[in-house]
Amino acid sequence: MNIHVVQKGENLRVISQRYGVNINQIATANQLPNPNVLVIGQALVIPASGHEYVIQPGDNLWSIAQRFGTTVQAIADINQISNPTDIMVGQILIIPIQYHTVRSGETLWSIAQRYGISITSLIQINRVLNPANLYVGQVLRIPETSLPIKEVNAYITSLGESGAREVTQLGRYLTYISPFTYSIKEDGSLTDLTESAVLDAARVEQVAPLMVVTNFTNSEFNSDLAATILRNPSLQNTVIDQLLSIMREKGYSGVNFDFEYVYPEDRENYNDFLRQVVTKLHPEGFLVSTALAPKISTDQKGILYEAHDYAAQGEIVDFIVLMTYEWGWAGGKPWAIAPINEVKRVLDYAVTVIPRQKIMMGAPLYGRDWKIPWKEGTIAKTVSSQQALSLASKYGASIQYNTTYQSPFFRYTDENGQQHEVWFEDARSAQAKFDVVKNYRLRGISYWVLGIPFPQNWLVQQNNFNARKLI
Repeated sequence: MNIHVVQKGENLRVISQRYGVNINQIATANQLPNPNVLVIGQALVIPASGHEYVIQPGDNLWSIAQRFGTTVQAIADINQISNPTDIMVGQILIIPIQYHTVRSGETLWSIAQRYGISITSLIQINRVLNPANLYVGQVLRIPETSLPIKEVNAYITSLGESGAREVTQLGRYLTYISPFTYSIKEDGSLTDLTESAVLDAARVEQVAPLMVVTNFTNSEFNSDLAATILRNPSLQNTVIDQLLSIMREKGYSGVNFDFEYVYPEDRENYNDFLRQVVTKLHPEGFLVSTALAPKISTDQKGILYEAHDYAAQGEIVDFIVLMTYEWGWAGGKPWAIAPINEVKRVLDYAVTVIPRQKIMMGAPLYGRDWKIPWKEGTIAKTVSSQQALSLASKYGASIQYNTTYQSPFFRYTDENGQQHEVWFEDARSAQAKFDVVKNYRLRGISYWVLGIPFPQNWLVQQNNFNARKLI
């Protein structure tokens, strides 16, 4: 897979010829609403010719296998497809047998570099006796490489049929799905949640559901509510008993606690509560995890951070979701949602106190559109990557890319003369995040939130690692 950034004067035909990839493959992979309209600075995912295939309308695995001279089972295995009939238009399939036709000026070294393989493996599989005697038009088989396996979580707030469809479409890319949210009450009971459609879809797609429990009430996280529970052992027992009952009944694989804005004086109370949860849930095989604010030091001040004890929770729970997003928050100034330099600052601290294999790095699937000049009290509009591209196209904006933040952005002026600044995600920013997950040797990645279309993300993820399946 390649990522191509559209330059002035380019169109899809020119780009397809450059990479030797059919126009329809590129258009479908990127879900381009109009293949004739591209935006300068727009990032495009380009499938690797002969190695990756984007499913088109009318395709099935049998016809694709016939096209590439392989088998349905081989394609299903390498792409983690449990049901060969469960494929969707726009999905990129890795083809398990790959060939390369030597072009003028190419060497074994340059070919090996292109595919990320060793010269030795290329020589062995093709029985090349003299590496210097390559000729133009020679067909070489490219040895298959195995991708690393990482865990992938996604929170979801749409819990009806639309949410179920989302899980069905994206389940192959996920280890966990986390319906948001069960909330604690002052008496230790939990609010109701109607998430059966999402849970049913998760079972079919072999995605393990995590029960999210929060101190979220009346559209905000409530510090007093958390304190009421964390300072009362009897109420804590009630919470644990009820969540166990729900997990058993609904088939959850684990729990994810997202207690935010906890009073600093409840730091150790929170740790003790988690110890009790682990003691009661582990014997039944349930996972216990938490979501923590993005800290850069142990003693970082602020009610969002102080009660989140990285070191203690790193010992207590099975894994931690670091919420490394929302630097560019709706009520703040225009900024990248997850600037990669800030994400790395959090991880540089986190890996010193939390085992790397317990860290799930948070990543956003959304962007935001701010009115500028920014004024205190204004709220940015949340946009998807597809909506951002539509805005850039509509208003003739060119997309820029901030290399420090590893994030695309642009500015435009609407019909009323109002200026805007948009920060969003694209294939480049997604790749930057996957590189961090791999380079820091983390457990995996956790997305906020499904329901905001970002088709490129899943194609790029698939090119970097496979999602671990627990069920």
